[in-house]
Amino acid sequence: MDRRITEFIAGLRAAGVRISLAETADAMRAIEQAGITNKDLFRLAMQTSLIKDARDVETFRELFPLYFGTDAPPPMQQPGGGQLSEEEQQQLMRQLQQMLAQLTPQQLAQLFQAMMTGQPLAGQQIRDLLDGIPAPSMTGQRYREWMARQALRELEFSKLNQALRELLERLRQEGMSEEALRAIEQAARENQQALAEQIGQEVARQMAEQARGDGRNQPRQRAESELLDRPFEQLDERDTDDMRRLVSRLAARLRTRLALRQRRGKTGTLDAKSTIRTNQRFGGVPMIVRHRKRHLKPRLVIFCDRSVSTERVMSFMLLMIYSLHDQLSRTRSFAFIDHLHDMTMYFAEARPEVAIRKVIQEIRPTRSYSTDLGNALNEFVRDQLGTVDHRTTVIVLGDARNNENDPGLAAFEQIRRRARRVVWFATEERCKWGVYDPGSLSSDIYRYAPMCDAMHEVTNLRQLADAIDRLFVRA
Repeated sequence: MDRRITEFIAGLRAAGVRISLAETADAMRAIEQAGITNKDLFRLAMQTSLIKDARDVETFRELFPLYFGTDAPPPMQQPGGGQLSEEEQQQLMRQLQQMLAQLTPQQLAQLFQAMMTGQPLAGQQIRDLLDGIPAPSMTGQRYREWMARQALRELEFSKLNQALRELLERLRQEGMSEEALRAIEQAARENQQALAEQIGQEVARQMAEQARGDGRNQPRQRAESELLDRPFEQLDERDTDDMRRLVSRLAARLRTRLALRQRRGKTGTLDAKSTIRTNQRFGGVPMIVRHRKRHLKPRLVIFCDRSVSTERVMSFMLLMIYSLHDQLSRTRSFAFIDHLHDMTMYFAEARPEVAIRKVIQEIRPTRSYSTDLGNALNEFVRDQLGTVDHRTTVIVLGDARNNENDPGLAAFEQIRRRARRVVWFATEERCKWGVYDPGSLSSDIYRYAPMCDAMHEVTNLRQLADAIDRLFVRA
């Protein structure tokens, strides 16, 4: 038990909770007095000794069950919820065995069998399943749900729905009653949710183990080219400082390049009509040449998806955009979850890096899978549409996964009609655009695409810098 307590304290430290050696000793003394038989008393003794900041309580509550919780899996339902007759159970098992013999890969068949029979997988079975997929790339507990979704995607968890529909159709063709089919489906859905929860718990354990043993205090240097091409979702906390420095260098290079473009474009293109009118007094001889002025400094309106999955790319994009403030006429930035949040005031009051930290801390998702871009677009049209005019470039940063909510296409069309350009920065690889996701279901990106002037994949820093650079080429 002493070893488990030490590992737990190391996990808290890895998650960012400040715990001194004296506080660790206090916790050990408190546990000696409280004992470990009463789990609630044990938890309170640990929390009182180790947690001194209210903001760390949530981290403690998330990590405690991972180290001291029971290994009992979530409860699962019997086939049909116990409502099937003996004949119907035999019919279900017969069809299930036939499907399992044909279902591939093996990990999918194993999950489907557990889902339909109500037999939970042992902890080692879950670990064996996860051994066949990439380990979690992030260790911060705030990424727990995102990493669990990634694991479910790698396990092709969504195919369980297709297999269930096929099984129900086979049973329907054999003459099973609709009442029994509904009971089978309801129990299977509950078991599917329990399996997802069990997988999520194991992913969280892996993340805690990595956080404790990833050697985050050891210096590590990555080459600039490696950081530029490394996917945002594979970055860890040790890369953050290096990435911020790299973003600053990229912003300086962009600023120099944009200033050069501006100097070259000050004269603009020849304005023939104005030149002819101006030189009438010289008998038509072009003594004075007039040019059309070019508006090289664009106005930006930015919509950022504030999901946990887009937190890093949003931070780097805002840092780069606001570092180019002298090349912009005006910038208004908004974050959206299920509602619209104006971020502009944060950047008006503090430096970009400070403002971004405040945005991340104060604008947070209130529940899982709550993204609703459609509602945010409707709120923008209602309250902020006047910020968009014929000189405005509108940027949307996100994956367009709206959790089956109304995508707000009418509001998006209103914005498009007023704006100079609409550009989408997609935070998923192009091969995943429009693909089903077990957490947020289908993507609406191809419904927005016809109303956009450009669509850019921005899954790493190089792609992000190139996409921002292109904003100014046609400005």
